[in-house]
Amino acid sequence: MIAPYAARPENSLRRIFIEPAEPTNSGRNPFQRDRDRIVHCSAFRRLEYKTQVFLNHEGDHFRTRLTHSLEVAQIGRAVARRIHLNEDLVEAISLAHDLGHTPFGHAGQDALNACMKDHGGFEHNLQSLWVVDHLEERYPTFSGLNLCFETREGILKHISNNNRKIHAAWLGALGERFTLGHSPSLEAQLANIADEIAYSNHDIDDGIRSGLIPMGSLEEVQLWRDQLTKVKILYPSLSGSKLRHEVIRHIIHILVNDLVTTSQKLILEYEPQTIDDVRSSKPLISFSSSVQVQVQELKIFLFKNLYRHPQVLGVTEEAANQIKFLFEHYVNYPQYLPADFRVDDLEQPMRRISHYIAGMTDRFARKEFARFST
Repeated sequence: MIAPYAARPENSLRRIFIEPAEPTNSGRNPFQRDRDRIVHCSAFRRLEYKTQVFLNHEGDHFRTRLTHSLEVAQIGRAVARRIHLNEDLVEAISLAHDLGHTPFGHAGQDALNACMKDHGGFEHNLQSLWVVDHLEERYPTFSGLNLCFETREGILKHISNNNRKIHAAWLGALGERFTLGHSPSLEAQLANIADEIAYSNHDIDDGIRSGLIPMGSLEEVQLWRDQLTKVKILYPSLSGSKLRHEVIRHIIHILVNDLVTTSQKLILEYEPQTIDDVRSSKPLISFSSSVQVQVQELKIFLFKNLYRHPQVLGVTEEAANQIKFLFEHYVNYPQYLPADFRVDDLEQPMRRISHYIAGMTDRFARKEFARFST
C-alpha cells in the first residue's frame, strides 16, 4: 500500500558489497534486514548509556540516546503509514541516526570536534555512517553492516563541504547529492523531522521532571500554552505528571497532524511519480510555516532554559573536559588504544582516536578518565 514515489526495497540501489538474496521464506525485505542488523549491532546497544540531555547516572527515567531513537522510530512509522511511505526504511534510519553520537551528548560532540579541528573535524552524522560502513565488525566478508543505499542516505543528513571532498571516493552518490542540491528519499526526510518532534517533546518532559523547567514557565511558548488550554477544558482538575504527559501528548498530536497534512499538500503540488522525482524536487516532508514558527519558538525556549541551564552546563562542561583529556592522552600514549584502533588501514591516527572515543558510553568514558587522570 505504499505510494509509487516511496522507496521500494525491490528497487533499492543496493548494498556496497553484493550479498546472497534473502531466502524467499525469510519474511524480510532488504530494509527490514537493515533494521535487524542495526538493532543487533554493538553501537546500538551502547546508546543505552549515552546522554541525551541528562547524563545516564542522573536518573533512571531520563531519556538516553537509545530511548530517544526508539521514540523517533515510533513517530516516524506512524507518519509513514498515514502518507503511504515505506515504514521499514523510516524505522531503520530512525534507529541508526544517532549511532555515531559521542558520550555526554552535544557537549561531547563539540569537545571532540574541537580536538579534531585540524584533522577534518567531527560530525556525528558522518560518524554514524562510519559506524555502519566500517567500524562494526560482525560479518566474515566485509566490515560494517553493509546497509542499503537508502538507509545510508537517510543516516547522512548533513556533511561539511570539506569532509564531502575528503571522503568523496567513499561516499560516492551519498556525497554527490549535496553537491547537486538533490533531496534524499521522503523516508529520510521524514526520519529527520520525526527526530525533531521526538527530542523537542521528550526534552520538555525531562526538563520538567528534573525540576530545571518550572511547568508554569512553558506558558510563554505558544505550542504549550495552546495545548494546555485545551487539556484544562477537557480535564479541569488534572495536575502534576498526568497534566504534563497529556499536554505533551497533545503537542505531538498537533505536530504529527500538521506534518501529515502539509506533506500531503506538497506531494500533491509537485506530483512526484518515482523516487527519482523526489530526489530532484525540493523537500516535500515539512511542517506548515505557522507550525514551523511555533516549533522554532519551542527550540529557542529549550536552548535558553534547559540546554544552557547552569546545572546542565556545569555537568556537560566537566564531561567535555574529560573528552579533551582522553583525546590528548591517546595522542601521547597510543599504546592504550585497543588493538583494533591501532591498525594502519583504518584511518590516520587522530581519526582512529576519535572513532574510539565516539564509541564510548558515558560511564566507560568516565572510567577511563578516572583511570588515566589519577
